[in-house]
Amino acid sequence: MTGRILRTIYGAAVVFFLIAPILAILPLAFTDSIFLSYPINGFSDRWFRELVANETWSRSIVNSLIIATSATILSTSIGTLAALGLRGDRVPLAGLLRTGFILPMVVPPVVLGVGMQILFVKVGLASSYLGVIVAHSVLCVPFVVVTVSASLAGIDPAIERAASSLGASRTRTFREITLPLALPGVVSGAVFAFATSLDEVILTLFVAGPNQRTLARQMFSTIRENISPAVAAAALLLIVGTLVLAVLGAVLRHRQARPADTA
Repeated sequence: MTGRILRTIYGAAVVFFLIAPILAILPLAFTDSIFLSYPINGFSDRWFRELVANETWSRSIVNSLIIATSATILSTSIGTLAALGLRGDRVPLAGLLRTGFILPMVVPPVVLGVGMQILFVKVGLASSYLGVIVAHSVLCVPFVVVTVSASLAGIDPAIERAASSLGASRTRTFREITLPLALPGVVSGAVFAFATSLDEVILTLFVAGPNQRTLARQMFSTIRENISPAVAAAALLLIVGTLVLAVLGAVLRHRQARPADTA
C-alpha cells in the first residue's frame, strides 16, 4: 500500500513538473496589460481580439491551418502506405527501410532545414506553400508510420486469410478488413501529424517565405522582437486545438474498438 501511494505521488509530481510551464503562461492570455507579468491586475479578451483583428496574426493562423491540414493529408497517406508495404517480413531490408522512414524524427531539425532549403532552391519550391507542406510532411511521416505499424501488428493475419478464402479480392480485403482494423492507428498518426505541423518552427524558418508565415513562426518572431500577451493567447489556441484533436481521436478509437469488443 505504501509503495502504491509513493508511486502515485511520484507520478503526480512528474506530471505537474511537465505541465507547470503551461499552467504558468496560459492565464496571461486573459490579462488586460500589455506585459507578460504577474500578478494579473485585470482580465480581458483583448489579446484574442488582437489575433483576429491584426492582419499578421490572422494570416498566420490561416496559413497554419492550410499547411497543417495539407501536410496531415499527405503524410498520413504516405505513412499509411509505407506501414502497409513494410508489414511482415516479406520485404527485403524491411528493418532498414523502416529506420529510413523514422530518421526525420531523430535528425536535428536544423540539419533537415538546411538540406531542404538547398534542395528546394534547386527544384523551385523555395518560399512556397508546397515547399512548406512537403517539409512538414517529411517531419510528420514517421509518426504515422509508427502508429499505423503498431495497429497493423495487432491484426490477426488469419482474419485476412479467412476473407481471402471466402472469395474476397485483395482490394476488398484491405478496404473492409485491414483498413477498418488499422483505422485507430491512422487516426492517431493524423492527430500527431497535425499537432507536429502546427508546432513546427525551425523547418518553417528555413523553407518558408514572408507569405507562408505560420502561427508558430509568428509567435517565435514576436518573442524575439516584442514580448506580447498575444503570444500567450496564441499558445492557448494551439493547446486547446491539440487537446480537441486528441479527444476526437480517442473517441474515434473507442468507437472503432467497441464493435470488436462486443463481438
